Amino acid sequence: MPELTTKILSNYFGVDKAWTYDFYVGHGGYETAKKVLSSMEPDAVTEEVKTSGLRGRGGAGFPTGLKWSFLAKPEGKPRYLCINADESEPGTFKDRQIMEWDPHMLIEGMIISSFALGVHTAFVYIRGEFHLPEVHLSQAVEECYAKGVLGKDVLGTGYALDIVVHRGAGAYICGEETALLESLEGKRGYPRLKPPFPAVEGLFGCPTIINNVESIANIPWILANGGEAYKGFGTEKSPGTRLYCVSGHVNRPGVYEAELGIPLMTLINEHAGGVRGGKKLKAVIPGGSSTPVLTPEQCADLTLCYEGVAAAGSMLGSGGVIVMDEDTDMVKVLVNLLRFYSHESCGQCSPCREGTGWLYKTMKNLLYGKGEAGELAKIEDIASNMENRTVCPLAAAATMPTRSYLKHFRLEFEAYLKQMELAGQR
Repeated sequence: MPELTTKILSNYFGVDKAWTYDFYVGHGGYETAKKVLSSMEPDAVTEEVKTSGLRGRGGAGFPTGLKWSFLAKPEGKPRYLCINADESEPGTFKDRQIMEWDPHMLIEGMIISSFALGVHTAFVYIRGEFHLPEVHLSQAVEECYAKGVLGKDVLGTGYALDIVVHRGAGAYICGEETALLESLEGKRGYPRLKPPFPAVEGLFGCPTIINNVESIANIPWILANGGEAYKGFGTEKSPGTRLYCVSGHVNRPGVYEAELGIPLMTLINEHAGGVRGGKKLKAVIPGGSSTPVLTPEQCADLTLCYEGVAAAGSMLGSGGVIVMDEDTDMVKVLVNLLRFYSHESCGQCSPCREGTGWLYKTMKNLLYGKGEAGELAKIEDIASNMENRTVCPLAAAATMPTRSYLKHFRLEFEAYLKQMELAGQR
């Protein structure tokens, strides 16, 4: 795949003052929104997004335009747009870059999206720990009100839109869309049963569309250049570019924009500078910590698109690519992940509340030589009793990686058991 010459999202990452209104307008900002609001019908905007094939960048990869078309339009009720900027999946740090460096791009995307959806109040639910991104985004919103870009007469078109930036309080579970809605309403962040889905009954009981930051940041480019042009990037089933977050044992960790379908090893070796210290690759998490881990053999010919990663037995998820070298202790990695999911379970569902805790305690006992024979079978049994028995996917976010670590690196786990057996014989 050739080097990406047209960037959609990251043109101004790292550029001084790129987050200001003057910089954004000086580079053509809000021209697309003004054109859309003054010359297009809302349904035509949705159709253009459908044509683009844009898929949600929050993890599930659901087609954005199709999602918009599900929004109910009951009389007497407002409709809402909520931007999920919680970004708390370990290994993922792309949305914060958009809000920190180019918040007006997100705002313009929200204006166009809200117009298409018939929304007049939109929300950004931002992770509480994101200080600088929140400062830049809030300043950008204030600038837009001062310049007539937001408010009762958006860009002089007669369309009204208010944007509210709401800070979360550091709960991983509020990245789940219905828990986000509960939190936004001032309640405890418990996921809701579905149906009804948010598009029918969401925020304050009204139809609501929830989209990821990166998803909406693509909208201005798509409407400026056309959905067909957007499909010129990526693959047939995974069109466009996306932001890949590369971390772990690489020479140049960071956020890289590349077409969907880029070979994983190209991203690691050419963009991120290869495995640190010239060491061998041992494992890669391709889409954030909740996705199954992959071995070097699986990574050799892997392309980073939704269908390519799925065929390898994992998920592209939020684009968080975590690289591990040959010296990595996979037992310690799994213990660390399970500690996180045990801590972040909201406690609403007993299989998750109890199961994540048991997975962490059992695996920690194995790590510290306090376990018993049959621990691996016990862990697999706990995992099987957690999946598909909860309101939201957090339980699966703990069990899917667990299964993959045991499957691909079982000898390391058995070595810990062997050490316990030898210690008991002394």
